[in-house]
Amino acid sequence: MVKVATWNVNSIKARLGHVLDWLETAKPDLLCLQEIKCPATDFPTLELTSAGYHAEILGQRAYNGVAILSREPARDVLRGLPGGDGDEQARYLEATVAGVRVAAIYLPNGNPVGTDKYDYKLAWMARLARHARTLIDSEQVCVLAGDFNVVPTDDDVYDPVAWRDDALCRPETRAQFRRLLHMGFIDAFRVLHAEPHRYSFWDYQQGRWLRDQGLRIDHLLLSPQAADRLVAVDIDREPRGCDKASDHTPVWCELAL
Repeated sequence: MVKVATWNVNSIKARLGHVLDWLETAKPDLLCLQEIKCPATDFPTLELTSAGYHAEILGQRAYNGVAILSREPARDVLRGLPGGDGDEQARYLEATVAGVRVAAIYLPNGNPVGTDKYDYKLAWMARLARHARTLIDSEQVCVLAGDFNVVPTDDDVYDPVAWRDDALCRPETRAQFRRLLHMGFIDAFRVLHAEPHRYSFWDYQQGRWLRDQGLRIDHLLLSPQAADRLVAVDIDREPRGCDKASDHTPVWCELAL
């Protein structure tokens, strides 16, 4: 069994204690992190090594940044999403660990709509779809794991009307996300959980966490070969309730490998 998880930690330095606690209790074989917000030289590799995890890092000072933590060393590491000549934002890291080709993804937010930020989001998603096609064609056990900044349906947001024109919910955004599903990737959470209004993110403002007013924007997308091996999947709400928590919480799945 291989346990794969994703978590936008909103600064690895600020949440290191929470990450170490969750690694000890949840015991994932692979944990993809987003928004580590530090260069690789400042990543707390020593502390994570002491916890039993290797780390592959694509960092960026103060912004973005992704990492893959794994019990086994990673191989065939790819840093950066192909096709982005001149794109220096640290948002994509891919590697093979324990028989799984995994990608840690921090997809652009894209707000406000109607600006270059939204154009960048859609262009980045188109690049992701092109590269994802190569992963599907390779017929590997593959997991696209991360903060996609996409609310797939109205069942994944506490107030669909209020969020209708946000970059995370716009029809163009959802259409790009569906491209991944149409080519064969499967939303792991929805395979085993049909219930609406389960969330992975709650804003710090206006008591969103206490009122359970959230969004499901952190996803594990499985290739058919991975989906065939899916045993369990869930959203772990507990870390979001910790003191000085990230505004996201871990999402995990187990694959029979």
